[in-house]
Amino acid sequence: MSVFMFVVFPIDINDNRRHVHVFYRGKRDQECAAKFWIETNGEKCIEIAYSKLSAKENEAIMKALDKNWDFINEQIDKTFSGIKTESKRIK
Repeated sequence: MSVFMFVVFPIDINDNRRHVHVFYRGKRDQECAAKFWIETNGEKCIEIAYSKLSAKENEAIMKALDKNWDFINEQIDKTFSGIKTESKRIK
């Protein structure tokens, strides 16, 4: 699987569902490759909002999001509260 970065933008605070943007790590063209919803009404619900990735990559990302859901939500809370976030290598 390619190396991806999951990114949350503070300006997304007013969106109605939590989500992460997915970028290819290290590419010069930093176009967003995908967007995944990670909750609905506060409950875990991982869905593809849009994606330019392969089915295999989408499946791997969805598994990584599911496995690391608590950590990702904690970092989103920190982002929206103005608190420094942590990075984590997810395999």
